[in-house]
Amino acid sequence: MKQVVILGAGIIGLSAAAECVRRGHRVTVIEREPARRNGCSFGNAGMIVPSHFVPLAAPGMVALGLKWMWNPESPFYIKPRLNWDLLLWAARFWRASTPGHVLRAAPLLRDLNLASREHYSSEVEEFGLVKKGLLMLCKTEHALEEEAQMAAKANALGVPAEVLDAKATGRLDPDVTMEIAGSIYFPKDCHLQPERYMAALEKRIRAAGGEFLFETEVTGWKREGGRIAALKTTHGEVEGDEFILAGGSWSQETTRELGLRIPMQAGKGYSVTLPAPVQLPRICAIFAEARVAITPMNGALRFGGTMEIAGLNQTINPRRVEGILKAIPNYYPAFRREHFDGLAPWRGLRPCSPDGLPYIGRTKAASNLIVATGHSMMGVSLAPVTGELTGQLVDNEPPRFPLDLLSPDRYA
Repeated sequence: MKQVVILGAGIIGLSAAAECVRRGHRVTVIEREPARRNGCSFGNAGMIVPSHFVPLAAPGMVALGLKWMWNPESPFYIKPRLNWDLLLWAARFWRASTPGHVLRAAPLLRDLNLASREHYSSEVEEFGLVKKGLLMLCKTEHALEEEAQMAAKANALGVPAEVLDAKATGRLDPDVTMEIAGSIYFPKDCHLQPERYMAALEKRIRAAGGEFLFETEVTGWKREGGRIAALKTTHGEVEGDEFILAGGSWSQETTRELGLRIPMQAGKGYSVTLPAPVQLPRICAIFAEARVAITPMNGALRFGGTMEIAGLNQTINPRRVEGILKAIPNYYPAFRREHFDGLAPWRGLRPCSPDGLPYIGRTKAASNLIVATGHSMMGVSLAPVTGELTGQLVDNEPPRFPLDLLSPDRYA
């Protein structure tokens, strides 16, 4: 039995903690936010997406980002600022956006997403998993043609995808009126309510004796040779045998003292949840051109989107939210902008690596430090398999999947 100290009580940290207590270890979870937190893991679209096998750093993304960044309501925005970390991150993102990178990463992302789906499926009652697939809704024929090419790649990788015209899409989800050219249907994708998932995980960890230290800031590291002996915090030192870094967008700041370089930018996303929608789709969806995600959640309907690179800044930019809301009637004509009046938008900071892949694995910075962060928009989707992998690393078992592409030392 080991004492495992986990930095971060987001979806990745809790998944790692749940796996470690399942394996019989003692766990302490340290979180800078209060227990009633509302960070990146809570208000997102709650999608499990084997369809998302292409990393964020992919061909065409740089040009698309440059085009979008001049529109304050666009799906992607980088706030211009003289910041060395941002400039270096952007240069690495540009270098990673190649066909070769996608070719290497796609099979691994597919396998990780499908493995997470297996984990979720085994606990469908507790976590409220809905296995009805996902619709990529295309407003224009041009978008449908582009997404059909992606569907062909998905099928070649063993991820089922079906190209549907507007009528076939309507038959698949008849409870919502759509104005679209067609869609791509990914039957293996799923969704859940992330708040419910987080609460269930925390309850399970506590029941197994796990300890939580909320409102606790990390101030430094106590080292003994090549190992970490304790974590220095605002509430004193926390000793451990193994340490798991799952600090999300704050991970890079936490590890500077160790000399660990894990380039990261916070990608702010927004969502608005409509408690009594005029129509309720059965299947979660993504508006292809607008990059807006839609998830039915226990009678409510959540709309989320945008990727705003603006530093560790949690303020809400109303123009970005407006971009999401304006897109909705273009695809779902029964909805009106005024349906969302008075609703408070949510925001969260996604931890984005330059190559669009998470950091998972041990690091040369300290022999007993495991890194599990940088999941970008796939935190919910990859959380259970990340928990599994961290548990295997804690027990010095061979990981289920090769971790070379995910090495925390790949930018050392």
